[in-house]
Amino acid sequence: MKYWLMKSEPQVYSIEDLKRENTTVWDGVRNYQARNFLKQMEVGDLAFFYHSNCKNIGIIGLMEVIETNIIDPTQFDKSSPYFDVKSTINNPRWQTVKVQFKQKFPEIISLNTLKERFSGDEFLLVKKGNRLSVMPVPENLINLII
Repeated sequence: MKYWLMKSEPQVYSIEDLKRENTTVWDGVRNYQARNFLKQMEVGDLAFFYHSNCKNIGIIGLMEVIETNIIDPTQFDKSSPYFDVKSTINNPRWQTVKVQFKQKFPEIISLNTLKERFSGDEFLLVKKGNRLSVMPVPENLINLII
């Protein structure tokens, strides 16, 4: 099992949305490195749900990868902000995963707390200039995060 961190702006899709729906396809990722991380995920992997671009930035909960290698449907939807004119049904450019809600943490683990605990060499999230929405979490840091 591997561990991941997946970001979403709560005004777009929040941990409460996932809790209510129980599962979701994690669509709309349009960065090749983040997409490649999605392609590495396996069923049973765990992902930290991270709220970004909001008042309380940080890790808010946990979800489990329950399906992999899903073609992201938003790339074909002309009304979607994630539409990709270069993607075709025969040659899709964007894959994703389906996740299931596991838990909401009683308190957010703030970005400031994570920056105090880890260096950019240890955890990509706190590396200066990093803006990836999906990234691995080193296994040796899991107990230090939660």
